Amino acid sequence: MHQADPEHILFLTGKLAQKQLQAILTDMQPAAFTYRIHNIGVSVAALMTASMIGRRLSNADEVVNGVDRIVVPGLCRGDLTVVAEALGCPCVRGPIDLKDLPAFFGHDSKPIDLSHYDVEIFAEIVDAPLVDIATILNRAEQYRRDGADVIDIGCLPDTPFPHLEEAISALKETGFKVSIDSLAQDDLLRGGRAGADYLLSLKESTLFIAEEVDATPILIAEQHGDLPSLYRAIETFAKTGRPFYADPILDPIHFGFTESLMRYQQVRQQYPAIKIMMGVGNLTELTEADTTGINAILFGLISEMRLNAVLTTEVSPHCRSAVREADKARRMMFAARTNNSVPKGLDASLLGLHARQQPFPYDIAEIKAFYEAVRDPSYRIQISQAGIHVYNRDGFYTDHNPFALFPKLDSLQEDSPHAFYMGFELAKAQIAWQLGKRYHQDRALDWGICALPDVAQAANQDLHEPDSGKTTAKTAGQCAPEHSTLQASRARRKQRKKQ
Repeated sequence: MHQADPEHILFLTGKLAQKQLQAILTDMQPAAFTYRIHNIGVSVAALMTASMIGRRLSNADEVVNGVDRIVVPGLCRGDLTVVAEALGCPCVRGPIDLKDLPAFFGHDSKPIDLSHYDVEIFAEIVDAPLVDIATILNRAEQYRRDGADVIDIGCLPDTPFPHLEEAISALKETGFKVSIDSLAQDDLLRGGRAGADYLLSLKESTLFIAEEVDATPILIAEQHGDLPSLYRAIETFAKTGRPFYADPILDPIHFGFTESLMRYQQVRQQYPAIKIMMGVGNLTELTEADTTGINAILFGLISEMRLNAVLTTEVSPHCRSAVREADKARRMMFAARTNNSVPKGLDASLLGLHARQQPFPYDIAEIKAFYEAVRDPSYRIQISQAGIHVYNRDGFYTDHNPFALFPKLDSLQEDSPHAFYMGFELAKAQIAWQLGKRYHQDRALDWGICALPDVAQAANQDLHEPDSGKTTAKTAGQCAPEHSTLQASRARRKQRKKQ
C-alpha cells in the first residue's frame, strides 16, 4: 500500500447481516478506508469460524486481491492468525454489534495503553491475627492477582498475634512485599525485625522504631489532623536519607472528609517531592455506594495530587472487588493524565451497572424488520427501549416481564432444555433492560471489574464447541437478530418422534 493510498478492507459477513453492514458502511462515508463486503456463504454471521474462512477463501481469490486488512464478525471463533498467514494480510475481529462499527474504527487505530501506573496498592488483610497462615497466603495471592503490590498485615487492638513473625516470613518466602499495620509499638518492632518492608504507621513520638529496623515507615500526625506534628516527623526523618511515606489520613464523609482532602493537598504543596499515601477504606468501606465510582473519583484526586500509594481494604461485602477496581482506576487515570485527556473512552471496566455504549442499539421498528427476514423456528431475543422482544418465524412478542412472554412460546412446552435456556436468557434480558445494559443472546452480561474474571470467562464460552457437553444455543451473530438456538435440542425432538 502506497503511503497516500487509503487502506482497503474486506468485510466478511453472513447473509442476514449483509444489507445492514452495507448500510452502516455507506453512512460512514467519507471514511479513511475503501472496502469490499463478502458473504462467505453462511446465513448467521456468528457461525463463521477461522477454519471456515480458511476453507472458503484463498489468497488466489479475486475477493482477497488488493486487500490490506480483513474484518470478521466480533464473535467469529478460532485463531485468526492462521487466516492472516494463509491470506497474506491482517485479520481482526470487529465489534459484536454492527452499529458499533463507527466507534470501532474511531478507536482501533490507537489502542489505549493501560499497562503503566505510578501508584502502589497496599492491600490489607485486616483480621490477620484471627486467621491462620494458609488463609493469609490465600488472600495475599488473590490480592496479588487483583493488582496489589504490597500485602498489608493488619493488627487488631488488644488482640494477641503470636504468628505475626511466621506470617511475614511465609509471605516473604512467597515473593510478597509486606507491610505491618499497627499503632502498637511492640507489633511494629516485631514486624520490622521479622523482615516487613513497610511500617504503618510511625508518629513523631515513635520514630525511634525506625532506627531499630530497616523497614520503610509511613508517617502520620501525632494527633489526628495535626499537620504541624506530621511536618516535624517528615523533617526529622528526611534527615536520615531513608525513604518514607506521609499519610495525612482520609476521613469519612461528615466526619471531616472535605477537610482531610485539603490536608493531602497542603502536604503535597509543602513537600512536592516526598511520597504520600492515602488510605481509602474510610470512604469505600463507610459509604454505602458502589465502590467502582468511589474509586474512580478517588484515583482522579490521587492522580491530580500526584500521590504515590493507596491502602485499600475488602472488609464490607460491597467492597469485595476494591483491589481490582483500584488497579484499573490507577491505570486509567495515569493514561488520561499522560494523554492530557479526561478519563473517558479509555476502558469500561469501572462501569458495572450501566453501559458506556448505547444500551439499546436497535429500536423496535428495526427489530421487527429483522423478524420479517426470519424463516426458521429458532427464538431470537433482543431488547429495546420498548421492552424485551422474542421472535421466530411464527411470531413476534414484546413485554417488560419474562413471565408474560414465556406462555406465548408454544414450542417450549415439549422441550425442557430449551425452556430452561430461554428462561435463563429472558432473565438476563430483563436485567439488561431494567439497568440499561447491552444484551447479547448467549453471552454473559458485562459487569465490568465487579465480576470475577474466571466466572465471566466461563459464562462467555462457545456453547457449541466440540465435546462441550452443552445443549444450549450458538452464540449471537454480528447482527443481534442472527441467533440459531438449541440446534441440539431440536435434533433430540426429531429423534424422539422417530422412535
